[in-house]
Amino acid sequence: MADQEQAELRLNAARLRQEHEDYDAAINAMIAVGCEALRIQRMKKKKLAIKDKLSKIEDQIIPDIIA
Repeated sequence: MADQEQAELRLNAARLRQEHEDYDAAINAMIAVGCEALRIQRMKKKKLAIKDKLSKIEDQIIPDIIA
C-alpha cells in the first residue's frame, strides 16, 4: 500500500473516531435530558454504523498476517 493511501486511511479513521465520540456525547446528552427512546435508538444505530466503517478501515491499515 502506498504511503499516501495509508495516510488517507489514517486520516479517515481519525475523522470517524471523532464522529463516533461526538455521537456518544450526543447520545449521553439525549439520555440525560430524557429524549424519546426511538431517537436515541436511531442515534445508537448510526454510531454503530460508524464503528463498523472504522473497523473496516483499521483492518485495511493493519492487515491480518497469517503466520
